[in-house]
Amino acid sequence: MIGYDGFKHRKGSKMHVCVDEYSMPLSISLGAGNEHDSKRIDELLDGLEEAPKELYADSAYDTEAIRYRLSSMNVEVNIPVNPRNGRKPIQYDIETYRRMRSAVERFYGWLKSFRRIIVRYERLAAIYKALITIACTTIHLRYGI
Repeated sequence: MIGYDGFKHRKGSKMHVCVDEYSMPLSISLGAGNEHDSKRIDELLDGLEEAPKELYADSAYDTEAIRYRLSSMNVEVNIPVNPRNGRKPIQYDIETYRRMRSAVERFYGWLKSFRRIIVRYERLAAIYKALITIACTTIHLRYGI
């Protein structure tokens, strides 16, 4: 599960997370560092207990396939257009997008308090994901509303 990042010339992995408006983690997925972000959206959505009413994501998740899947699930999509896709701009609620983006960044800030996850001493992805799950449980217990 460790991919080679061609730009930075180092091995790594990416953590994809789905959080609610209170920054509580709902679904987590691990991917290789050289894998595009949009490849893990299916795994994130399948990890949710129920389909969300709205989904806010950054422009890396702006693909036709993702927009089509979410519209077929009756999910309101609030994703900014990626300028590299060459599409016309689509209206989205920028204020709500900023608030939800800060919720994701707040979760990553809380996750940084777990040094073992940030440094990643574990080589096996299963053990690394288990430690992330323990950290998310601790976050729920600490900050849960």
